[in-house]
Amino acid sequence: MAHSSAANLGGAGSVSSAILAEQFYTPDDIAKMWKIDVSTARRAFQDEPGVLKLGRTNRRDGKRDYVTLRIPESILLRVYQEKSK
Repeated sequence: MAHSSAANLGGAGSVSSAILAEQFYTPDDIAKMWKIDVSTARRAFQDEPGVLKLGRTNRRDGKRDYVTLRIPESILLRVYQEKSK
């Protein structure tokens, strides 16, 4: 039976309910807001901790990895502050 509490989503209580209530953005959303190319937005967030990565990575069949990013608003704001210094 699946539990719906936020503490069970990331294992060992690693996901807070606050992050689940946040607005999530796509790289395309961010590219439009910041007036940059979508590939630049994707690179800026692909290795950030806390970014939701959906899809297959490290494929063994030689095909390209397809990963969808969803960036929580708190991560967006943190990266903006770091990059605007």
